[in-house]
Amino acid sequence: MVEVGTIVGFLVAWLVSTIVIYFITKFFGETEGFGKALIAALIGTVIYILAYFLLGSGLLAAVAAGIVWLLVLRSTYEIGWGKALIIAIIIWIVALVIGIFLPTLPGPF
Repeated sequence: MVEVGTIVGFLVAWLVSTIVIYFITKFFGETEGFGKALIAALIGTVIYILAYFLLGSGLLAAVAAGIVWLLVLRSTYEIGWGKALIIAIIIWIVALVIGIFLPTLPGPF
């Protein structure tokens, strides 16, 4: 059975990811609302969970999940590869900084 702490941790991580994605995409001129960021964050979380489940917790899983997540960003926000990559890199950097101050869940490394 899933522990309450795991569910709460997931929800907190999802909310923080959503907020980060929302503000960074707004900074880059995207007009989509909070709902799109919520969906992108949820799909990204599921992708990372599946990658780590199938490939283990290593660099291969992180790279594979990152590439698939780029596809998700590109299709969710209807942007090009370059813009998706730049947005993703900034999101990862911001998430890393937030993770230093709010170490709630283990990350990809």
